Amino acid sequence: MSTVIANSQLIRVARFYESTIGKKAIMAVTGLILFGFLIAHMLGNLQIFLGPAVMNHYAETLHGNPALLWSVRTILFVSVVLHIWASVSLWSLKKEARPVAYVRKANVSSTWASRTMMLSGPVVAAFVVFHLLHLTTGTFHPQFVELHAYENLVNGFLVIPVAVVYIIVMVLIGFHLSHGIWSMFQSIGFSHPKYTPMIKTFAAVFAWVLIGGFISVPVAVLTGLVR
Repeated sequence: MSTVIANSQLIRVARFYESTIGKKAIMAVTGLILFGFLIAHMLGNLQIFLGPAVMNHYAETLHGNPALLWSVRTILFVSVVLHIWASVSLWSLKKEARPVAYVRKANVSSTWASRTMMLSGPVVAAFVVFHLLHLTTGTFHPQFVELHAYENLVNGFLVIPVAVVYIIVMVLIGFHLSHGIWSMFQSIGFSHPKYTPMIKTFAAVFAWVLIGGFISVPVAVLTGLVR
């Protein structure tokens, strides 16, 4: 009996995921997890303005609990995979629903951010891989010293092409977030003519404040504010 119930529940979960609503729900939940990580990561990066002692201690604290660190990394990895999978699936369903493209497409209600979500996603994913190899493993960082987060960040961003690419990708993430945050509210059913404009404004402001925090680090290094 328990096996039958378990199989029935698995079938329901599978059907839920196969539905458009299910995919949007997964996009919303994983997006929220990744958004929360970005906030925490930005606050961690801003510790560079407090000096090497504070930031290096922060890095040592994070790596001092391997079980917690790898649990968070696993959750983030699964969230990224599910987020991309749901996004591609929704895009495929949309293409199947309209196999013949518009003769002339008028993007009346859509924004540039919403129209480039499928483009910005892969670019951001590729950047994340490079970013990990650059500042987490040190593979692409010739001056990398483990747990010396302050020095690694400063030396990494003193390489102008790396800093410029970082800033450009951060701007792209800003557009991705500005659309993704309010889209997340829509996916969970929180949509109302009265409140939607306010949610869009909140999403845009919050996204660009967050991205401003990230960009401030390479700018501070390049201008000599942080040495």
